[in-house]
Amino acid sequence: MVGVVSSVSSIKALWETRIRRVQDEEDEQKRKKSRGGATGSPGLSCLMWFMSWFRLSVGVWEDRAVLARLKQKLQTEDGRLILRIEQEDWKTLPGCLVQLSQVHEWQIHRTGLQKIPHFISRFQNLLVLDLSRNGVSEIPKEIGKLTQLRELLLSYNRIQFVPEELSSCESLERLELTMNRDLNQLPDQFRNLTKLQHLDLSMNDFTCMPDCVVGLPALQWLDMGGNGLQHLPEDIHRMETLHTLWLQRNQLEKLPDNISRMKSLDTLVLSSNRLTDIPTLMEDMSNLRFVNFRDNPLSLDVSLSCRKTKAEDGEDGEDDREMFGREFMQTYIQESRKRASAELHC
Repeated sequence: MVGVVSSVSSIKALWETRIRRVQDEEDEQKRKKSRGGATGSPGLSCLMWFMSWFRLSVGVWEDRAVLARLKQKLQTEDGRLILRIEQEDWKTLPGCLVQLSQVHEWQIHRTGLQKIPHFISRFQNLLVLDLSRNGVSEIPKEIGKLTQLRELLLSYNRIQFVPEELSSCESLERLELTMNRDLNQLPDQFRNLTKLQHLDLSMNDFTCMPDCVVGLPALQWLDMGGNGLQHLPEDIHRMETLHTLWLQRNQLEKLPDNISRMKSLDTLVLSSNRLTDIPTLMEDMSNLRFVNFRDNPLSLDVSLSCRKTKAEDGEDGEDDREMFGREFMQTYIQESRKRASAELHC
């Protein structure tokens, strides 16, 4: 198909050269006959008409060639029709793509894609839109017309702004916006995504957790690691369905007491922050199975006695993880209570 497009382009270039040659000859004749006034050129008019028709024909041929290439990228998996393009040069997507509106999933990676076309709204059957690792800088407002869309994956792009129209994607369950760098806010209407369960906002420029995120009723998994978070909302316990929270590599100096009221939370990662203490109320978080406080300047120097060797554990690194895990947290809180009690009786 690339050869067909190349041949068509060569023919087109040949005709354009011929037209320029005829135009040059006609211009020369006009200069010689300038005293006699302007003269028409039926030959040139005919040639121009033919060239216009030819260009239209070339456009049709090119569309057919591109469409044939796109059809070669279609795959069927688990009953879904998937358009998969990887590591090719597709900075823009052609309009003829609308003829494949029955596609359920786009997987377009590392193509240099710069823009999501506005005709995306024509793909009413689209369930997954995966455009990770491209150069997309804008989410078009037309995205809001994809009411069946379940997953929108735009990690490692250049998105700076999320339009409020995205909140109209009422079926959205998974949204990934990792590493867009300048992204630092979300529209308040975002809370209307009542089915959103998985949200990845890691490695962006957020300085606080947006209130609209706290208000998501079905959210179960949230990653805001690698931002510039300086504090967590005091009403964080409103996130009743959240079971996994990644907050590594931020600038948190303290945790709100209400974090202890997050009854569904079982994984909490707080490594590489600026925490100087662990709230004593977290001692009763029996649901918390994995927690990590590694690389924080905690005020108390607490260590655990090694009850097992790595060989006895049967898994390398278990002791290393536990030193900053749930048992470490409980031991730290107990030591903190003891010291507070001792100071009170002094």
